[in-house]
Amino acid sequence: MPIRTPLRCLSTLRKGAAVCLAVLAMAPPAPAAAQAVTAPAAAAPQKVFRYAMRIAETGFDPAQISDLYSSTLAANIFDALYATEFLARPVRLKPNTATAMPEISADFTTFTVRVRPGIFFTDDPAFNGPDGRQVRRELTAADYVYSIKRHFDPRWKSPRLSTLEIHKILGMAELRDAAVKGKKPFDYDREIEGLRTLDRYTIRFKLGQPNPRFTDDISDPAVTGAVAREVIEFYGDRIMEHPVGTGPYKLGAWARSSRISFDKNPGYRDEFYNEDAPADDPLAQAAVARLKGRKLPMIDRIEVSIIEQSQPRWLAFVNREMEMIEQVPEDFTYVAIPNNRIAPNLAKLGIYDVRYLRNDASMSYFAMENPIVGGYTPEKVALRRAIALAVNVDEEIRAVRRGQAIVAQSVIGPGTWGYDPKFRSEMGEFSRAKAQALLDLYGYVDRDGDGWREQPDGAPLTIEYATQPDDLSRQLITQWKKNMDAIGIRMVFKTAQWPENLKASRTGKLMMWGVGWTAGPDGEGFLSLGYSPSKGQANHARLNLPEFDRLYDLQHSLPDGPQRMEAMTKAKELMIAYMPYKAHVHRIWTDLAQPWVVGYHRNVFLREFWKYIDIDTAELARRGQ
Repeated sequence: MPIRTPLRCLSTLRKGAAVCLAVLAMAPPAPAAAQAVTAPAAAAPQKVFRYAMRIAETGFDPAQISDLYSSTLAANIFDALYATEFLARPVRLKPNTATAMPEISADFTTFTVRVRPGIFFTDDPAFNGPDGRQVRRELTAADYVYSIKRHFDPRWKSPRLSTLEIHKILGMAELRDAAVKGKKPFDYDREIEGLRTLDRYTIRFKLGQPNPRFTDDISDPAVTGAVAREVIEFYGDRIMEHPVGTGPYKLGAWARSSRISFDKNPGYRDEFYNEDAPADDPLAQAAVARLKGRKLPMIDRIEVSIIEQSQPRWLAFVNREMEMIEQVPEDFTYVAIPNNRIAPNLAKLGIYDVRYLRNDASMSYFAMENPIVGGYTPEKVALRRAIALAVNVDEEIRAVRRGQAIVAQSVIGPGTWGYDPKFRSEMGEFSRAKAQALLDLYGYVDRDGDGWREQPDGAPLTIEYATQPDDLSRQLITQWKKNMDAIGIRMVFKTAQWPENLKASRTGKLMMWGVGWTAGPDGEGFLSLGYSPSKGQANHARLNLPEFDRLYDLQHSLPDGPQRMEAMTKAKELMIAYMPYKAHVHRIWTDLAQPWVVGYHRNVFLREFWKYIDIDTAELARRGQ
């Protein structure tokens, strides 16, 4: 009678050897003949890295996503031409699928890039030949040309369109206009001067204005990562569900807004851990010492869960159901990192922390086209500035964020070029007296004695603020209500899931919403929040201010230096004066990792960290997992 091998023991990742032996001991003894057969060597245990995101993904197509969460996932599937070095400080780019850094003209308008031969997309039915057999599909220069053109195709409604439009790739605007005005399909086969292949592996970009930082702008795999035309045409409108790239991981199973798994790409090119650690970073130094020369990626499977609420996300980590927790939830700050140092009981378990100031800004925006909070007349500007002055950000940091943030003085995030840590402004000021004086001066007064201010024309004044059902959002809107009650402004809250709010925001249907924004390593990404061609994309507030646009275009074309810094400073001062956004804080995150996770670190300008980490299976077994 054949022996039934306890497969659940062999396939599970989290069962220790002792448990497996106990299960085997329960099996009936094998016949003598079977006992004489030499058992095959046990397969190496599969390495799995599990963690949770607090907000659900929207999909995986670079031409259709822009949120941090989807972009983080997509960045591990697709490959851009260039990549950020994982451990380098200051930030430094390196060739990724390109053979070298680009050849750049003296005026920063022409960039020539060569793609490395021998890189292949993951296998997919879209690449089946006429006989139905799978054909290996090599990455070529044409794939990058096609992938960038997709952002300009009206069909995909790319939220990144405005970011790419500012580069003024010669001929691209005309190509898009032909599709929009002619109401016909986008012509991918039409060659344009600004984006063309010179041969199978060479791309030439020609820009209508200088851009010294163009290489940075084509280094985000979640934006300019290569897709194959055959895949897009094969899956059509279902492409958000079927990402096919050349990156280290491929999509495995997907339960929308719940759980997503990614498998190691078996055909991933030969790439090896070759990072340089800063001399003053012992954690990075230790990672390099252990991992130098290892083939990437090292983890077999990544499992990402969507856990919106703080408590279950924290418990999943402390119960060792997760390898890492990204950003210790605010409610558990004092438990995990009292006095901003890892708690002794966690350190005793071998858990370690990675603490860093985010290159982000958490803010609330005012819809500039909304009849109540929008507009450019003095009374509308006064209303927004009064509301912003009435926000007690220090209390928000202390009571809600548990000290894990600093006050924002503008929308530009720390660590980026253009951020000035010494800059101070009304954006970071809290003054109820000034807020009330502004409201009184411009006619926002309580005429009927009910305790609530009306608009200057006597119409009711009610501010609608969009929010989500998670714990942090509930605490933040409690602060909002307290601050607005104190100055006599009625504020109501409309709750929906984050993807729903995002969709409504892009179409200009929200009056106010609290959002986070991250960009880098250049501060231009934050200024795009006010750039009028970005309305409905980065520019959630839908600001339309010609002088701001002029300054934005000016700084875009200038090399880094005093003149560019002056233009960026004037631009952010305009955003403070008109207040389309109330920037609250720049967040400080502390991530925790289990002791068997090797090499975990963070580079805030790089999302695709999965391939740089490993699981120590011996340590995992020793800890009884």
